[in-house]
Amino acid sequence: MSNFSKWLGAGIGFTFGGPIGAVLGFAAGSVFDKYTKEEFFKEQQDYQRQNRQREQQTLSGDFEISLLILASLVIKSDGKVDKRELNFVRNQFVGMYGKNRANRAFQLFKVVIKKQVSTRKVCIQIRQHMPHSSRLQLIHFLFGIAKADEYVSETEVNEIRKIAGYLFINQYDFESIKSMFYSSIDRDYKMLEIIKDASNEEVKKAYRKMVKKYHPDKLVGLGEEHLKGAQEKFQNIQSAYERIKKERGLP
Repeated sequence: MSNFSKWLGAGIGFTFGGPIGAVLGFAAGSVFDKYTKEEFFKEQQDYQRQNRQREQQTLSGDFEISLLILASLVIKSDGKVDKRELNFVRNQFVGMYGKNRANRAFQLFKVVIKKQVSTRKVCIQIRQHMPHSSRLQLIHFLFGIAKADEYVSETEVNEIRKIAGYLFINQYDFESIKSMFYSSIDRDYKMLEIIKDASNEEVKKAYRKMVKKYHPDKLVGLGEEHLKGAQEKFQNIQSAYERIKKERGLP
């Protein structure tokens, strides 16, 4: 197994193939010494032959690679690459994976961001293999990137909306996650996917539903490194509910 695969801790399943695998082959050959595209694809074929059952699983490395590619699409969607956004990505990866693994990932990222990638094809591959809870977490991360330079262009929001659509994230889930990053009059209600005129019982029901949807336990299979973002998302839902209860005088 190459240094590339060892770096990911053999945590790659579905992303070793398809359009994402093609991007990885290009990037890995550009980043890692003595590692050609041909060697990558040979390793890819060997890996898939020996690990047929794992191909259907979402592993830690799959989530990491998906983040890299989707982040690159959002960052360059407004026609420029802002250093603050790049720093945000790197800091997020350091927080999740540690400095050494993050440095490797960022090396790869700097190559990926220069390559033309089909958003639709990449998202279809992710959608076919990644559960809904993990796809929600990807969208949460992408909004964090867009907010990193303190200015979010309509182009960036539209790019994330397009990615969400391809990932089969519905408009309610999209607006819920978006509201975690942007202030609005009915922000807390949007987080719970209800309108401001909802009854108290509807508020309670919506909260219970969102707790199930965003509970960090749904991402346990991806490893401890991905739970922080899930916990932040979960905390936002809890905080929104507490503010609505206070506003309405609910016990």
